[in-house]
Amino acid sequence: MNKNIVLKKKVAISIVALIFCIIAFYNGLVIRNYIINTDKFNSKKTIRAVLITDLHSHIYGKNQDKLISKIKKQNPDIVLLAGDIADYEAPIDGARLLLDGIKNIGPIFYVSGNHEYWSCDIKNIKQIIRSYGVTVLEHEYKEIIVNDIPIIIAGIDDPEWINYENNSSGKSMDKNFKELTFKNQFKILLAHRPEQIELYKKYLFDLVVSGHTHGGQVRIPLLLNGLIAPNQGWIPKYAGGMYKHDGITHIVSRGTSFSPLLPRVFNPPEIVVIDISAQPKM
Repeated sequence: MNKNIVLKKKVAISIVALIFCIIAFYNGLVIRNYIINTDKFNSKKTIRAVLITDLHSHIYGKNQDKLISKIKKQNPDIVLLAGDIADYEAPIDGARLLLDGIKNIGPIFYVSGNHEYWSCDIKNIKQIIRSYGVTVLEHEYKEIIVNDIPIIIAGIDDPEWINYENNSSGKSMDKNFKELTFKNQFKILLAHRPEQIELYKKYLFDLVVSGHTHGGQVRIPLLLNGLIAPNQGWIPKYAGGMYKHDGITHIVSRGTSFSPLLPRVFNPPEIVVIDISAQPKM
């Protein structure tokens, strides 16, 4: 075979392999969009929520500018922080920078993840988060109005609370959320762990948002949605994406953290944008 042809083939293969690796190991922030229609909105207006999970205090750019800028460009009405925003090893600076940068966007709601509890400093972390005007939800809910639309935002602490707090604290979904089944507003639940969806379903939430999985770490487009996730093991059922459960929409974020020690494959960190609007009339 002509040496020039062999060389060209090797160059072509090298280029293809390089492009493949760039795409597979890309770790820049991406925007993931979801649309939800509901018959609970009488208004033509839409509520846009930005969901951030599993930041683990990672910092994107100088003073968290890259992450903050991308969030602001989405023009969210509310921001949902579904756990592991802080970390048990990394300094809390990354979380502080994020909160300081988005504190004036609109209402922000937070629930804990396992990493905040593993820090053994959960009370201080929650106090820091509250200091930026964030509503910290601990097995409770708030009735709010967004764009003239009444909705309910509920949130539960990560199950690790049992190991780090007094078990008589009154945290009980049955006790605190029982009356929610009788309320007609659109109901959103922030719950860090997606694998406990069967527990959340009984309270008739319209939307549940979670994280924790880091997207299953490794994906193969069209073949494998995630390889392994905490508390789900290999080939997790809820690695990331949108799932439907008897009228409940469950969105699992792949998270915003990145570590070169544990590369994400075809699984870049993501900012989730959720548009909730009235059901189109037939």
